[in-house]
Amino acid sequence: MISEIGHFALILGLGVALAQTILPIWGAQCGNLALMRIGTSAAQAQFVLILIAFIALTVAYVTSDFSLLNVFQNSHSAKPMLYKISGVWGNHEGSLLLWVLILALFGGAVAVFGRNLPPDLKANVLGVQGSISVAFLLFMIMTSNPFLRLDPAPFEGRGLNPILQDPALSFHPPFLYGGYVGFSIAFSFAVAALITGRIDPAWARWVRPWTLMAWMSLTIGIAMGSWWAYYELGWGGWWFWDPVENASFMPWLSGTALLHSALVMEKRDALKIWTILLAILTFSLSLMGTFLVRSGVLTSVHAFATDPERGLYILGILVIFSGGALALFASRAQVLRQGGIFAPMSREGALVLNNLLITTACAAVFIGTLYPLALEAVTGDKISVGPPFFNATFGPLMVPLLLAVPFGPFLAWKRGDILGVAQRLSVAAVVTALVVIAAYSISGRGPWMAPLGLGLGIWVIFGALSEIAFRVKMFRASWEEVFRRLRSLPRSAFGATFAHLGIGVMVLGVVGTTTWQNEKILEVKPGEIVNFSGYDLRFDGVAPAQGPNYREQIGMLIVTRGGEEITRLQPSKRLYDAPKTATTEAGIYAAWAGDLYVVLGDELKEGAYTIRFYFNPLVRLIWIGTLIMFFGGFLSLSDRRLRVGAPKRARVAQTAAAPAE
Repeated sequence: MISEIGHFALILGLGVALAQTILPIWGAQCGNLALMRIGTSAAQAQFVLILIAFIALTVAYVTSDFSLLNVFQNSHSAKPMLYKISGVWGNHEGSLLLWVLILALFGGAVAVFGRNLPPDLKANVLGVQGSISVAFLLFMIMTSNPFLRLDPAPFEGRGLNPILQDPALSFHPPFLYGGYVGFSIAFSFAVAALITGRIDPAWARWVRPWTLMAWMSLTIGIAMGSWWAYYELGWGGWWFWDPVENASFMPWLSGTALLHSALVMEKRDALKIWTILLAILTFSLSLMGTFLVRSGVLTSVHAFATDPERGLYILGILVIFSGGALALFASRAQVLRQGGIFAPMSREGALVLNNLLITTACAAVFIGTLYPLALEAVTGDKISVGPPFFNATFGPLMVPLLLAVPFGPFLAWKRGDILGVAQRLSVAAVVTALVVIAAYSISGRGPWMAPLGLGLGIWVIFGALSEIAFRVKMFRASWEEVFRRLRSLPRSAFGATFAHLGIGVMVLGVVGTTTWQNEKILEVKPGEIVNFSGYDLRFDGVAPAQGPNYREQIGMLIVTRGGEEITRLQPSKRLYDAPKTATTEAGIYAAWAGDLYVVLGDELKEGAYTIRFYFNPLVRLIWIGTLIMFFGGFLSLSDRRLRVGAPKRARVAQTAAAPAE
């Protein structure tokens, strides 16, 4: 009965989404305030209905209701409760329901918290958001219904892919979709702005908090996926430039450019056309990622579906919404004014450079991801575009970007003094030079570019700290004055500093682990001691163990340094019961200098095993840097100036102008 309620709620949600699409936009066109207000009520009702459907499916998973086809195909009664719940979105149908739930959540949030929005703009935003819901609800109900019944009901389910039964991956999709789907609000704001002609600094301030929320969610979602791949897949790396990884990375890059572009538009009434275009392209890249994951064009552990017909439907959604928005953009391009003028050497100019480099890097990832698919579709030839291509194209674009990042916050709006900025960054430059020299002296024979990479990370970190130090007059005023200025700084200033600082920390981790990673594959017998990267590891053999829904062979390694025991590593090989799948669990000893990473391989003769040993220097800084970036976004979002939307005087001016219309 609960599942039928969920199914009925989905159908009702589709009807409400249709009303949300048609009535508010119609009301905005004819100036009917009552019709415009229907969008607010419909957005809230739609969220409640989709939430009911999601709860109904969750209950079916928790209670192991195998009369539902979706539960039968993706769950098992012996699974731990965490993975029963995460199994809800660990498949195509359930993840699509989560997709629509988050879509409705953002629409409902605008309905509740967008009270300061002009009625016509809010009505159009909710109408466009509702149209996206209509498309995906139709897709779900017609081709991907999670509430289909089985008769007779099986006694047991097939189980969830064991690789997905992991805590990090349990929370990875909700955060990832929060970013993917969250950018739909920026898209809806952009289309609504094109419809109403309201493209001004107030619009940029309204759209920025929603874009920032989506960016934060996507940031932490990508980080969780990277962390899972690092310790679960057993290959010792954190990023492989997998096409599905790239599908989430491209909207993140475009969303980062959108945040910076919206800042210029808000502060200087400039880059209007570019900001609108980025809002459209960012969500279009999210839709493209959804297509790649669900169309069957890719074979990946991240992919959900292999049905080409479903892929064609999503491709149709992509063409309709992206093509329609771009067509509307082209039709209004002649009446769009670019706005404020600024010198190339200014804060606006630095942000434009930032945008150009980020979007060019995004284009390089786009080409490397889609070119093999396009070539195979046209000619039938199969080629592989892997890390060498992306490292050769993406990496060089990041060097000038990282060099320029510290300059931006120091430059004045409209016209800046580059020599004065260089003087203010002199301390950061000296520290960077010292780190590079020290790295060269320690690294010895190379690789020769690695110390320069570390220098880039240090440059970004100390550049961010220098900006705050300059604003509070550190070492130039009394400590009482410094602390007074520190307390008076807006949270958004700290947010930008932490975001840039996080990038620098992440760069240190990326450079350290990619250039100085040490790897060794050995045949080891019980009792043997392996000396590796300054550690002594004694292999004490393998012991069997039983988990809740798997059996495993656990290797025992005693790790010592200088004769003193440091830790014990237990890499293992697991065999899950349902479905019958083997997985690898790495043994990891985490330290600030780097991770000792051990993977148990196949059994050989006389009790020996193949064991892979890795030492990944500074690898933890990758995820620490990402968390710092997320925290920076949170600080910016908590700034009341960003949360309240348009300034009061703008609202008063609009109210006063209303009778004249």
